[in-house]
Amino acid sequence: MHWNLFDTVAVLTVIAAVFAYVNHRFVRLPFTIGLLVSGLAASMGVLLLDAIVPSLGIDDAVRGAIASIDFHESLMHGMLSFLLFAGALHVDLDALLRRKAPILTLASVGVAISTAIVGFGSYALFQLVGASVPLPYCLVFGALIAPTDPIAVLGIMKSAKAPESLEIKVAGESLFNDGVGVIVFAALLAAAGGSSHGAHDEVTAGFLTQMFAVEVFGGIALGLAGGALCYFAMKTLDDANLEVLLSMALVMGVTFVAFRLHASAPLACVVAGLFIGNHGRESAMSDPVRNTLDLVWSFIDEALNAILFLLVGLEVLAIPFSGAAIFAALLAIPLALVARFASGSVPITGLRLLRHEFSPGVVRILTWGGLKGGISVALALSLPAFEGREVILTATYAIVVFSIVVQGLTIGRLIRSTVASEGATS
Repeated sequence: MHWNLFDTVAVLTVIAAVFAYVNHRFVRLPFTIGLLVSGLAASMGVLLLDAIVPSLGIDDAVRGAIASIDFHESLMHGMLSFLLFAGALHVDLDALLRRKAPILTLASVGVAISTAIVGFGSYALFQLVGASVPLPYCLVFGALIAPTDPIAVLGIMKSAKAPESLEIKVAGESLFNDGVGVIVFAALLAAAGGSSHGAHDEVTAGFLTQMFAVEVFGGIALGLAGGALCYFAMKTLDDANLEVLLSMALVMGVTFVAFRLHASAPLACVVAGLFIGNHGRESAMSDPVRNTLDLVWSFIDEALNAILFLLVGLEVLAIPFSGAAIFAALLAIPLALVARFASGSVPITGLRLLRHEFSPGVVRILTWGGLKGGISVALALSLPAFEGREVILTATYAIVVFSIVVQGLTIGRLIRSTVASEGATS
């Protein structure tokens, strides 16, 4: 049976709505975690039913339907831009700028540290369990697992009532490390020979440096230009529907242009969201327009998150598992946590020497609150065929599921206990 784009979106939306309703009424897990668990449960149900009644061929049919969805294309060329813009809309730019040094250091140096530790560490661990993965692709694995999920992090920070100084550092780092992580991933993949970014026959250090600069500075410049254009258009209006349409056109426009200029679409959408969410909100919108914009983007955020985390849960059917890959994945989970700890503690130690202030529990919260999400799964699924691809897919999926379910369910308690202990000692 052939499914067109509408069929796929319709079925996913219906399933996401049903699962979200059941979770809200009966299970009562946090929204995104509930959708992921529901998707995993549905996948396990399909596998169990196929094992009991193999003649039905349900597993093959569902696997075929899931495999027909280009998860990487759907997330990286569409959903991620909307999700990052929605998250950035509600971040205080002044508070972000006051803490720009810690945020940018964590989002750049931290990503590099995490990539190196996971890359070299996974190469050793995979060799230990007999899973052969070339070192260049282990470094690619390090890059794709480095980004955190900004939407999940933002939601948890708010629900746990974290102090503003902590919330803005963690949320700001999470918003920007997505863009940096994707750029590092693309550069390392090109160096590994898995991508012809820019159609170069030979990938040199100069080419990688130029590519990195175009992605970063091009994305920031594009976000500023698009945000400013939308801002000046909004200042001439007082029409809620039209201004919401302009904000959606802004996201689609900068994403469209970014991919054609090889600039970073995630960074462009974060910058545009910060621009509209702060300058636009303050001086280009009336109260009714502001309320409508918040309502619409809150709905877009929730709806896309529902579909995204449902897909993450269902994607288990599209990943080929083996004994060696599962063993390697179990070892990769603590490795990813060690890398996350180092990527937070090393930059923060350096910044403390430069007299930047951090609360005592910030490294602990950064480590356990560094939730991975759909972006890591999407990047892993985009990898070309190579020896060890199955191992990297399995390890990525294991880290993401552990992160969202185990860390996601406990990070709120950790934040509250850390804040309470700091209050008791102050």
